[in-house]
Amino acid sequence: MLSNAAGPDIRTVGFKRHLNVQTDEEAVYLLSSRGVTILHGTDVAALAPLLDGTRTLPRLLREAAGRMPVSEAGRMVAELAKANLIGYRRPDAAEPADPACRAYWDLLGDGSEATANIARTPLEVIAVGRADRAAAVEACRAAGLTVAEPSAAAGLCLVVCDDYLDPGLGAIDRRMRAAGRPWLPAKPLGAETWLGPVFIPDDGPCWSCLAHRLRAHRAAEDAVRRAMGASGPLPVPEASLAAGRALGLQAAVLEAAKWVAGVRQDAQRTLFTLDTCTLRSAHHPVTRRPQCPECGDALLMARRGLRPPVLVPRPKAPDTGSNHRALTPGQVLERHGHLADPLTGIVAEIVRDPQVPEALACYLSGHNLALAGGTLAEVRGGLRRLSGGKGVTAEEARAGALCEAVERFCGTRQGDEAVVVGSLAELGGSALHPNACQMYHERQFRERNRWNATHSAFQQVCAPFDPRRAVEWTPVHSLTTGRQRLLPTSMLYFTSPAAEGLPWADSNGNAAGSSLEDAVVQGLLELVERDAVALWWYNRTRPPAMDLDAFDAPWLAGLRDAYGRMNRDLWALDLTSDLGIPAVVALSRRIDQPAEDIAFGFGAHFDPRLALRRAVTEMGQLLPHAAGADPGGTGYRTDDPAVLAWWTRATVRNQPYLLPDPAESPRAPGHFDDMSRDDLLEDVQAATALLERHGLEVLVLDQTRPDVGLPVVKVVVPGLRHYWARFAPGRLYDVPVQLGLRDRPVAYEELNPIPMFA
Repeated sequence: MLSNAAGPDIRTVGFKRHLNVQTDEEAVYLLSSRGVTILHGTDVAALAPLLDGTRTLPRLLREAAGRMPVSEAGRMVAELAKANLIGYRRPDAAEPADPACRAYWDLLGDGSEATANIARTPLEVIAVGRADRAAAVEACRAAGLTVAEPSAAAGLCLVVCDDYLDPGLGAIDRRMRAAGRPWLPAKPLGAETWLGPVFIPDDGPCWSCLAHRLRAHRAAEDAVRRAMGASGPLPVPEASLAAGRALGLQAAVLEAAKWVAGVRQDAQRTLFTLDTCTLRSAHHPVTRRPQCPECGDALLMARRGLRPPVLVPRPKAPDTGSNHRALTPGQVLERHGHLADPLTGIVAEIVRDPQVPEALACYLSGHNLALAGGTLAEVRGGLRRLSGGKGVTAEEARAGALCEAVERFCGTRQGDEAVVVGSLAELGGSALHPNACQMYHERQFRERNRWNATHSAFQQVCAPFDPRRAVEWTPVHSLTTGRQRLLPTSMLYFTSPAAEGLPWADSNGNAAGSSLEDAVVQGLLELVERDAVALWWYNRTRPPAMDLDAFDAPWLAGLRDAYGRMNRDLWALDLTSDLGIPAVVALSRRIDQPAEDIAFGFGAHFDPRLALRRAVTEMGQLLPHAAGADPGGTGYRTDDPAVLAWWTRATVRNQPYLLPDPAESPRAPGHFDDMSRDDLLEDVQAATALLERHGLEVLVLDQTRPDVGLPVVKVVVPGLRHYWARFAPGRLYDVPVQLGLRDRPVAYEELNPIPMFA
């Protein structure tokens, strides 16, 4: 708000001019457009007639002395000033002729000071793109603002534009920061007016910070641009009326006038939008990026990447539902909910999936950056083209959807990550061959062209890695040995389009968490889960059933009833591998038609109850893609041929490994060892030690972005299997034999010919 710069002893004092003052013997009534304020008491009723703006404070106190003690009058005046009900005015100051204007500035603070600031502070106006500078200048002058040519004396620069991502705004921002001057962008063109924030050098975000977030929300546009071969933004026809353009311009002039007048509000640091079609308005938070190359430290992420992650004891919250995390889902949403915003968040929104039955809690949170491919088909057809979250409650699912969106955002290459350039041969023992993690069979490399021509983006086999080629590598840190290792950057961060001839990134082991320790635990559990799935799926073994009746939980009973009402059967299998951490697959099929639309979901956790819970709720995320299907094989929410073939052709009869082994007793909770602990760091240490006993090393990359705050990691355990088609020798062949599930290793030709597609 405005500050009182002049001393009260030389100014007159009176009620603010936006107030209509009515008095009686016992109270004063202050009426304004904001409501009625009542001041009770005979003393204030006696003082009110003196507060008409014609008296200095000393004179007012002298005249009030006959009605009350001077000390009481002084105290009352101070209280009224503190409540922003009275103000001081300079008798010699030039005031606006319009009484509404005087009242407006009094409403916002010190009207006299505001008028003086406007009179002595010029404004610079710049137009970018199709914006009309002449119209902006005319509107500013009509509002009583002084428009100057580019000058260091200007108190604010108003920049009107037609696109907030116009590169010209970057040049203006650099000039303003160099001069130490604030500037205000505005987009009065189009169906939606944009205004703000005021960019203040060395105080808050710069234009590049905002532009970074805005670009992230144009993923679909980028895919179209790439497909069309365009080098720059594709033009969009302007849709507006003259009245809407005038409204946007006048709003920009109003905000400029308020800033020049000295008004300071939190909203001035946000991006304000007004949809002229619906008259819906919103304030979008704008976050400073500490790693911003323009206003921050461009090397911040690189330096962080060179340091090992620091894990500390982290007690689990007492009430975290299915998460066993440091914060409850509600606390995660409270702390990080601002990250969901259609313009300035890292995800546009978090909404309930409208095609999910009421009994299931599944939420969506925007474009899945793990699917950032170069073709429109990949954007259209991916089963998980939207990030999502699941849970037993809506709050759990919303928190999960937000965390997955943050995970994918932080795992996308932004150009400031720690990298080392060199060849595998040059970097020596610290560099790992990427296939130690990818686990492709040599035969897959030989046959990749034929395979890639008939399989979806998820199943593509990359080119064999050239150990002599100099590429970018990123440090990962071993929790097992404490040393630093190197992996190709391209397999740790999503890029769009994928780098030619380099290994590709996937989301296996990527995780966001309420703390760094929590994120590492979630990443480890995902690797364990998918390894267990691969062992089962490609060997087509018959695992034991999970005894759902023994897992006495109200949420499960409710879901089983809901699936029954959808004419679907529901069951679960115990996929726990040699690692001993409970892993579960939940499955469901239609029982009222030939096409069974078999859906599944996976989960792993130290607690078998939570492993089952995760599997069942994850299956709910897959179900909507088939919920609208009809017996004729149409209506599926995907156009991926592999997925459609599964839903229309797979049955438990032709895929018997989907059913439990009838010779094995169903698994109840008591079958599993109690692996529960109260601290997340203990979970990390226990899992790391367990994997080390199996000859496996745990590698961690901290992908947390300084401007996001929610911890994100990528966990890599060379040797554990992804559940996609990765057929190199190792656990895929050996562990089923060790567990007695097979009497000999499966032959390559005997592996399940249907690649896992989830």
